[in-house]
Amino acid sequence: MIKKVSEYFVNGEKSTKSILNAAFLVASLGLASRFLGLVRDRILASKFGAGDTLDIYYAAFKIPDLIFNLLILGALSAAFIPVFTSLISRQKEIAAWKLVNKVFSLAGLALTLVIAILFFFTPTLVSLIAFGFNEEKQASVAVLTRIMLISPLLLGFSGILGGILNSYKKFFFYSLAPVFYNIGIIIGVLFFVEMFGIAGLGYGVVLGALLHLLIQIPEVIRCGFKFKLDFKFRDKNLKEILTLMVPRTMGLAVVQINLLVITVLASTLESGSLAIFSLANNIQSVPLGLFGISFAIVAFPTLSCSWAQNKKGEFVANFSTVFEKILFFIIPTSIIFIALRAQLVRIILGAGRFDWNDTILTFQALGIFSLSLFAQSLLPLLTRAFYAIHNTKIPFFTALFSEVVNITLALLLIGEYGITGLVWAFSIATMVNMFLLLIILRRKIGNLNEKSIIRKAWRVIIASSVMVVGIQTTKYLVAFILGTFNLSIFQYQINMYTLLGVLTQTILSLVAGSALFYLASRILKIEELDYFIKLLKRKVFSLRRVTKYENVESDNLK
Repeated sequence: MIKKVSEYFVNGEKSTKSILNAAFLVASLGLASRFLGLVRDRILASKFGAGDTLDIYYAAFKIPDLIFNLLILGALSAAFIPVFTSLISRQKEIAAWKLVNKVFSLAGLALTLVIAILFFFTPTLVSLIAFGFNEEKQASVAVLTRIMLISPLLLGFSGILGGILNSYKKFFFYSLAPVFYNIGIIIGVLFFVEMFGIAGLGYGVVLGALLHLLIQIPEVIRCGFKFKLDFKFRDKNLKEILTLMVPRTMGLAVVQINLLVITVLASTLESGSLAIFSLANNIQSVPLGLFGISFAIVAFPTLSCSWAQNKKGEFVANFSTVFEKILFFIIPTSIIFIALRAQLVRIILGAGRFDWNDTILTFQALGIFSLSLFAQSLLPLLTRAFYAIHNTKIPFFTALFSEVVNITLALLLIGEYGITGLVWAFSIATMVNMFLLLIILRRKIGNLNEKSIIRKAWRVIIASSVMVVGIQTTKYLVAFILGTFNLSIFQYQINMYTLLGVLTQTILSLVAGSALFYLASRILKIEELDYFIKLLKRKVFSLRRVTKYENVESDNLK
């Protein structure tokens, strides 16, 4: 079944003519990945609670993430894809594949060297970024970090493969990779921890990174890739990548420094603060990944190609269309997260050692994160729009300014508000960054169809306001009914103190709110709704055809 479905999507790439169709594919697989991510977090929260172990786990990610983001993500998102896309769009595939081998060789050499150095200095670095932890916690962070240092090398190679698939607009296996990454981590939590203790969490991350790499290899080979070490780094295309990635890397360095500062500050707060920040961030990252990042990923090669061919009108049309679609999805989602934040946290994380106090702090953080979710979701598109026009300096400077705002606010707010002060600082700085990029892009490009964007945004806001009335009314009504009557199903009590009761309240509130949103969208004539419904029907019907075909083949094999 999996083989036939994957073949369908691979062949179907040729008919994926629009950004929106491709975004649907990426978002669909992204949903599976994000769901597994929530399952991962629920297992972690129930097994360890928001305490020392999860503080150690999330702190151990900081150094490996720093390596990956600076050496690989910067090169890929800002430089490799535009340059590689430009080569294949001009039918220079021989030069393109030579470039890939040079990038592979250089990345492998650089990552190996950096990882070896950081492996040696890990205890010293950990004492700096988590100085608020006691010596025992710092020692555990160092052990876990050293294990996880293998993952940036694997994810680095996997990221290059993903960049190739992005450039060829083949998104199936690229989007499937994070699913396998989360599977690896879940295996680590469920099985490796029993075998190796807390080190098993690190081995799970390494396994996930390996699976992330392996799943993409067959499709990249089908694209024409043949790996060969090439240390001849005198190449104009490689030079262009390195030139473009410097400002992007500097911008990412600013972001990573901010994350390190958050880790440092959180380490000085009560036990579990870093875990709460990370868990709330992971929940709000689900719609961010589904809508913001998915649309930005599939729009990037198209925007790069339009700009490379001097089609400014096409560039603006694609940008504004994607901008509007992101707002259509993310505005109502943000309101849902704010209205049902306590219910969502309790359903996703409320088990085992994750107690009510952990729940309160996490849903408070989630509500604050959700206020800036629209800005977080638009940032990937805005930054990639600048990368597409080969401008990586402006995103760097706006990121630098916004991170100064972030750190300043964090230092001012942490004393009185604790971990929620860090979340407020993050949210405000994100909105500052987004609006700066939008204003500057408008000045550089000119008209961005902003009148259409504003008009459609207001319609979505009105429809979402109607939706929240339905959610809130149903939420309190269900709570009253469950609190008044002693209801049960198959001897399971349904009240607001049980998972079944909270789940019932949440589902009914979402159904009522969604129905009102649908009706309001119809009245306001929001065309994105019609397009989404048609696209959903078409994709579901297509998958049914694939399933039917697979069933026929299975019968023939019997």
